[in-house]
Amino acid sequence: MGATATAALVEAVPLQGEPEPPAGRGEFRSPDPVFHASADHRHPGSIFCKARFTAKMELFLVLSTLLLACSVSSQEVPYEHLMAQLQACPKECRCPPSFPHVVYCDNRNLKRIPNIPPYTWYLYLQNNQIEMVSEQALRNATQIRWLNLNRNKITDEGVEGGALKGLKSLLHLHIEDNLLNMVPSQLPASLEQLHLSRNKISKIPLGVFSGMGRLALLDLQGNKLGDDAITEQSLKGLNGLVQVNLAKNNLKRMPIGLPPTTTQIFLDSNAIEKIPLGYFRDLPKVAFLRLNFNNLANGGLPRNIFNLSGILDLQLSHNQLTEVPLFPLTLEHLHLDHNKIKSVNGSEICPVPISTLDDNVIEGRPRLRYLRLDGNQIKPPISRDLMVCFRLLRAVVI
Repeated sequence: MGATATAALVEAVPLQGEPEPPAGRGEFRSPDPVFHASADHRHPGSIFCKARFTAKMELFLVLSTLLLACSVSSQEVPYEHLMAQLQACPKECRCPPSFPHVVYCDNRNLKRIPNIPPYTWYLYLQNNQIEMVSEQALRNATQIRWLNLNRNKITDEGVEGGALKGLKSLLHLHIEDNLLNMVPSQLPASLEQLHLSRNKISKIPLGVFSGMGRLALLDLQGNKLGDDAITEQSLKGLNGLVQVNLAKNNLKRMPIGLPPTTTQIFLDSNAIEKIPLGYFRDLPKVAFLRLNFNNLANGGLPRNIFNLSGILDLQLSHNQLTEVPLFPLTLEHLHLDHNKIKSVNGSEICPVPISTLDDNVIEGRPRLRYLRLDGNQIKPPISRDLMVCFRLLRAVVI
């Protein structure tokens, strides 16, 4: 694919859920993250602490999405399909002839969804005044794979029963920054990512995720979910969930009912005070855990609560901790900034006895590479034992 074709592809098929680059000023960006945290919750220094696992998965997602996008441009569209698509293009929208599977209806001040052409894969309706997702408007658009309805005025009553259920090819659904009070029902079983952040959601109806074993990412940050809303029954059906984002809700305890496939748990900016003993027993794949901006104190953390064999990134910034919690050999990034920690004893927090470490042997050595301790009451210099134990450290912020 030549440079001109590539530029046109990027312009016509934005690869990130939102926001998309305006026409004529496009640039390639990775898809919405399934395997890394959203930009809304990054803290200073986090740019340096992407785990290798994250990088590999992010690369995989970028490449797979690029291949999907390339298929839009390279696939030969039958002439009759092309003409049908262009002739059915709503007058309020833009349907690039070079990319007949893409329909742009964003930033048009629309109050309703126009009738969408039948061969649409990517539909962009963000930044409008839409109040209703009607079955009629999407009746013919059964091939949609990516639907963006962010920043509209959609309510629970505005989502008609069969409007989304009929989209049997839908992979990514974005209804962020709307007026929903509950997770929409009758979602298609094909969904892989569901983005519902910054609504007013306080309820997850029982059975709403039934049959949705393909859903890998569930983003509910910035809503009004309380402890009673998140139960084993309300999450039943999410057998393939990888990332769950429940940051900026009204949680006072750790969510229950998360499936054992969950790898990333984001719980920043809640009011969580403790983690129950054995909480992670049924969550063996947790690799990224974020609990920044909560009310955690050492008394609320059982001694070996973070002794998880696969954990890579642990974030406990802006809590009430007075001591560094114990953590396993596998951990690579630890955020403990803005707590009440006064000292760090390298011998006590080292996952293995320091006396057993051999400078010439990497195997069995703690993998910690990044440590944030700023905003505490720790005074330099750094403990020598800390550096002896964690020889792989590349950055320590105090």
